[in-house]
Amino acid sequence: MTMFDLTPLYRSTVGFDRLARMFDEAASVEAPTYPPYNIERVGEDEYRITMAVAGFSANDIAIEVKGNALTITGKKPESAPAKTEYLHQGIAARAFERRFQLADHVEVQGAAMDNGLLHLSLKRTIPEALKPRSIAITSGSEPAQIEARKAA
Repeated sequence: MTMFDLTPLYRSTVGFDRLARMFDEAASVEAPTYPPYNIERVGEDEYRITMAVAGFSANDIAIEVKGNALTITGKKPESAPAKTEYLHQGIAARAFERRFQLADHVEVQGAAMDNGLLHLSLKRTIPEALKPRSIAITSGSEPAQIEARKAA
């Protein structure tokens, strides 16, 4: 895989160490392919992750959000070995762990299982303090007024 030298970026940016570290990690780690998933944009600030988890029940799956990391883990409970003789076994029911890095202010709203698909609803909510504001220009000794504007 081609490696990118990010050294020129470090000379002209401040505080983007996390971004550079994410690039380095993405380049060095092979992405898992199981279970397959989709990421959809459902609205202006709404997203949905759909993951194919055939053979797993809601009790077999754990969803955890810690900081900006979303982790979905699936593990079948240990049971007595079945004496099933498969002629072909194409449905994987192995344990998995899938991680997603969430952008700032993206929150998981909920999760639902439907026909072997796990749907996670996500929404970006920008705090009022970070929304754009307009500053009125005054003349003379009047104090400047700051008024909030709705983010576009």
